[in-house]
Amino acid sequence: MKRICYFVLTVALALVSQFSISAIPAYADGPYHFGFKKSVNGQLPSIDEEGFKSLLQKYEAIFTGDTSQKELYLTFDNGYENGYTSRILDVLKQKQVPAIFFVTGHYVTSQPELLKRMVQEGHLIGNHSWHHPDMSQISADRIREELTKVKTEVTAVTGQQEMRYLRTPRGIFNERTLDVSKQLGYINVFWSIAYKDWDTKDQRGAKYAYDKVTSQLHPGAVILLHSISKDNTDALASIIDEARRQGYVFKSLGEMSVRTP
Repeated sequence: MKRICYFVLTVALALVSQFSISAIPAYADGPYHFGFKKSVNGQLPSIDEEGFKSLLQKYEAIFTGDTSQKELYLTFDNGYENGYTSRILDVLKQKQVPAIFFVTGHYVTSQPELLKRMVQEGHLIGNHSWHHPDMSQISADRIREELTKVKTEVTAVTGQQEMRYLRTPRGIFNERTLDVSKQLGYINVFWSIAYKDWDTKDQRGAKYAYDKVTSQLHPGAVILLHSISKDNTDALASIIDEARRQGYVFKSLGEMSVRTP
């Protein structure tokens, strides 16, 4: 009888051990700092050599839209307000261009009227986390808290019920952040056009911003701009005009039917 009990206990422990191990996701290495090979002369950008392309494919993240179509997606990161978002919204309204604004908790609590205006004028609001942490260094529960609080508070301020898109702070991520956020219903949005525009002490004028953005235009581009940049604000209308002159159409992320990688 003792031998039977011992055998049953051994099998039970083995099954528990096997279940515990399998219940823990086997995540890939990280963290990763998002980067890409920029577009030159209309050629497509690339993340083939960055080491994380397969992860973005696995979790259906956005790098670009349909690269066979001359479509552009305009995205802004709004960590804090620097006095330019109203002017940006004025330009978007004048030019009839949709955009998405990725906001932090600080922005939600300090700029409710701008949030309302974004929604009223047909733009999307995306999640940029509540405290702007390195999400690869925090727990799954903390990731959920960071994202859920932004969504809840944006809904309370604007009435926007749905929040589908996430841009991870500073572009730092690992497989766990992709997995947890996808479980919450988010699509991770990276970018295929960007330049160093976030340093408010290193603004170089509208022409600099115009040249940096228009030189990278390519089909299916996701354009990352920071709303704290005076250069971006001053150049935005000209960037839109030049893109349209080249035959590009600006679309909302909600209209993206094909995404890569």
